[in-house]
Amino acid sequence: MEIIETIIETRQGSIKVVKYNKPSRKNAIDENMYLRVMNILNSAATDDDISVMVLTGSGDFYSSGNDFTAMALKPPLESNFKTVLYDYIKAFITFPKLLVAIVNGPAIGIAATTLALCDLVFASENSYFYTPFTKLGIVAEGCSTFTFPRLIGERKEIQSEVWDKIAEVSKLPTHSVSLSKKLLKGVLQDELLSANKTEIHALTEIWKVGLNESNRSKL
Repeated sequence: MEIIETIIETRQGSIKVVKYNKPSRKNAIDENMYLRVMNILNSAATDDDISVMVLTGSGDFYSSGNDFTAMALKPPLESNFKTVLYDYIKAFITFPKLLVAIVNGPAIGIAATTLALCDLVFASENSYFYTPFTKLGIVAEGCSTFTFPRLIGERKEIQSEVWDKIAEVSKLPTHSVSLSKKLLKGVLQDELLSANKTEIHALTEIWKVGLNESNRSKL
């Protein structure tokens, strides 16, 4: 049986590329994928040979968000998922270098909300962004309760010369870029971390309600 690598990690010079790779599930993200991306981000943050991190997806989707099939098999309150999700989002918030997303297709849920934590977002013509939290009976995450009201309208869709631009910024002095990013976003970091914590707490309460209702239905 062939084992599919759900996160593909490559290098292009000083550019680290991370690709969500579960096309059979539209690149839906499970707990192991969250952990892998988080560890790559945290490792690249202190790697002097890495100047830019790029996130993208395989196939026709960037990512369809949380893998609810995997969550059904391993419910959030019965796993370490709450902590994993918090730490995954925190890795975006605290990443000190340039963080770029190449949105090759639809981005749904957390795949859409975390785009607001990136420094550059390039989107293909077939991309769309969808956050169906209320429809799913949950609440927003990825710090979108903080970022979306402030950032909607600032991100642009650019379909050409993406990699030329990424290669260009990857050659900028890393120390200068990191300091500039810290000056621009450092004052917001505590607020983002607070928003992340508040959202995860609210999600936990939602999951508890769902679990209690499920248990009552079995009585």
